[in-house]
Amino acid sequence: MSRPELQLIVAGDPGQLTGGYLFDARIVAELRVRGWKVTVTGLAGRFPDPDDDARRSLDAALAGLPDGARVVIDGLALGGLPDVVACHAARLDLTALIHHPLADESGLQTADRERLFASERRALALVSRVIVTSAHTARGLSRYGVSAERVRVVEPGVEPAPLATSARADVPDTGGKRLLCVATLTPRKGHDRLIEALAGLTDRDWHLDLVGSPARDPVWAQRLFTAARQCRLTERVTWHGELDGERLDELWQAADLGVLASRYEGFGMVVSEALARGLPVIATTGGALVDTLPPEAGLAVPPDDATALRTALARWLDEPALRRRLRDGARAARQRLTDWPIAGARFAEALDATPVMSTGTESS
Repeated sequence: MSRPELQLIVAGDPGQLTGGYLFDARIVAELRVRGWKVTVTGLAGRFPDPDDDARRSLDAALAGLPDGARVVIDGLALGGLPDVVACHAARLDLTALIHHPLADESGLQTADRERLFASERRALALVSRVIVTSAHTARGLSRYGVSAERVRVVEPGVEPAPLATSARADVPDTGGKRLLCVATLTPRKGHDRLIEALAGLTDRDWHLDLVGSPARDPVWAQRLFTAARQCRLTERVTWHGELDGERLDELWQAADLGVLASRYEGFGMVVSEALARGLPVIATTGGALVDTLPPEAGLAVPPDDATALRTALARWLDEPALRRRLRDGARAARQRLTDWPIAGARFAEALDATPVMSTGTESS
């Protein structure tokens, strides 16, 4: 039997270290282990508001494929270019991979949100199947006219990791003061609310390590740097930029608590990364985070609410019994995490699902 072939098309550099790109890369690796021949194409141009380079790049990538080719298009590349997709949809087996809908990005003006919603709705009507990374996103696609039978949920896996030092039962509690936030510096990730929350806790002993690239939105990143200085947190916050590998592992190993202040997440892979190390998490309930964080393993607060976030952080810092309970819960949750081989197997099954084409009413 010949190896199944798949084309994965993403916006920009496939090697980016954000959650969606990391998910794509791990799934590709698992498919290859399972015998798939996977080709990854990174598109030129601007996304999700595509420019002419983006249009030409996607058109060329699809035009170069033979009839019947299996193609997965990441949602960031798909949603803004329904007209290009329409030119090739009839002859290709197209699957959309949606981490979260484009219109759910934070900071959009109303007109931009409506335009992205309409564009992505049209694009989703053109594909045979839709793979999403959370049940929350699957439920939300009903707004886009996507029928439930066209959707498959494949949640991210997580790499097994050793327990963080603070998560070990034989290590004394030192106050839970090392906080770690791993998130790209963009408005959706809510760093502004995290800084605001911590500005009211300077009478406690804590230090925040922030890992995330400032390059995606340099203007926003500069606003965050300025806010931290104005709140006199310069000595309490370390901005590490984008990290992976050994240095990031060292920060996880030294951490006491994971923090994620996002306004919205399509899944929240960093929560699983923390739990894989037995670390509790304080996170918002934005988007899929309401499902991602087990209640016994952390504290959940409403998104965009600095006061609630400050209260949760204060409880963590002030209550040793709470820290013990959440550490026990995180270690228990660690045993239930999905690994990447399972996620890869589920993705392969989703790709093999019988195509269900959109009805005429879905795109209306």
